[in-house]
Amino acid sequence: MFDIRKIQEQVIYGAVKSASNDETAKEIVYGKDELAKTEDNPTWVKSTMKRLEKHFDNSTVKEIRMHCQCGYGMDEKLKLVKELVEASSNMDEFGSLDKAKAAGLYSENGQLYLQFSFCSCPMLEGADRLETNTWCQCTTGYSKVLFEKAFGCKVDVELLKSIKMGDEKCLMKIIPQGTIWK
Repeated sequence: MFDIRKIQEQVIYGAVKSASNDETAKEIVYGKDELAKTEDNPTWVKSTMKRLEKHFDNSTVKEIRMHCQCGYGMDEKLKLVKELVEASSNMDEFGSLDKAKAAGLYSENGQLYLQFSFCSCPMLEGADRLETNTWCQCTTGYSKVLFEKAFGCKVDVELLKSIKMGDEKCLMKIIPQGTIWK
């Protein structure tokens, strides 16, 4: 069976280990004396992010979480974004396409945004509110990979709003670092 918790534990463990070592990864994912193994998902998310934030500076925390993206449904979304690129000649055109709007994409003054009206993270089901946006940085990592593949250039992604932080929607700014349309 598909166990999202186990997948998240493994992904975070690997990302933390890459940034530090095995011992730190174990402590962050499972807690002291592995007590976090008994926590429900929302509690585990919050306590794991607190341990992560305690061990690393903000920049490293963001990098670690961006490397935790699961890649779920990437092929389907990549196909759509490439189709939108082909059907447009600039960012404003791209963001005004009906399929782009339906996918939560829009452009404003040549800038691209991606928004969601609900939190799709199964780990946060039942979680009321997060104190920081650390957990949500995995979606910026996912979006970075997606748009870099579709646009064929480096892309920065900035998380502007998060439903689980109390905002009315999740909102990211997608910032291509190269030329998309020739």
